[in-house]
Amino acid sequence: MITETQTSQYVDTPRWRLHYNAAGEGHPVIMLHGSGPGASGWSNFSPNFEILARQFRVYLLDFPGWGKSAEYDPTGENRFMSNVEAVLSFMNALGIEDAALVGNSMGGLAASMVTALHTDRVSHCVTMGAPVPGGPQLFFQPGGATEGLKVLFATYADPTPENFRKLVEVMVFDPSFATDALVNQRSATALANPAHLHNFLRGIAAMNIDDMGQEAVFDGLAKAQTPALLIHGRDDRTVGVEHAMRLAGVMPNATLAVFNRCGHWAQLEHAARFNALVAAFIKA
Repeated sequence: MITETQTSQYVDTPRWRLHYNAAGEGHPVIMLHGSGPGASGWSNFSPNFEILARQFRVYLLDFPGWGKSAEYDPTGENRFMSNVEAVLSFMNALGIEDAALVGNSMGGLAASMVTALHTDRVSHCVTMGAPVPGGPQLFFQPGGATEGLKVLFATYADPTPENFRKLVEVMVFDPSFATDALVNQRSATALANPAHLHNFLRGIAAMNIDDMGQEAVFDGLAKAQTPALLIHGRDDRTVGVEHAMRLAGVMPNATLAVFNRCGHWAQLEHAARFNALVAAFIKA
């Protein structure tokens, strides 16, 4: 089996030292994690990594401010535009001309934004549980933050074992996936660098959500001919399925796949189906 330690690597970019896991040969596939406390490339995609690495060169990237990557100072920054910069810097540092971007939640948002703004660098755009770019609806419904986001923010502010269990439980449809091992993994990753937790909350408090160049993003998405696969759990309590429907209506070469009995982590709850679907999509 491929292990985290065997595949762990670092690369220095102009702004950050980025951690990643890499394995396999073939077309590059860069997998981008979500924003929850304890998120990392490995924690989000360990059930998919070895399977996809049998067919592609797969990279699990830790964004700045998560996992083993450098700390992220949010002062004067926009988190989501910084993620775009991080992906491009990572690709440049490793000499990757273009790649399939596969992103969950915040990582899916990054994948769609890179596709919109730097179309030539993206061969395929795959999202799971991703918010549609733009505006306050990125985080909120008419009644306020979603159930999942409320738990996510609470866990950043108070990273207790009880809150990490609530976090994992709200992210999945089937409670059997909220195992002690997964809860402990997320908790250990988060507590390994408390500065990441603090900086995330600072960044959210200061963020101007509208300051993301959204007109350019939507214009780019509408023009991009990049093949896109938009996967979403019908029972996602963190980012509602309507986000994927709206994104599918904007991107001209998009396929929408809605997984039944599935929460925010389609790649975990339906790993075999996810792996097969993504591999076939990239190889087509």
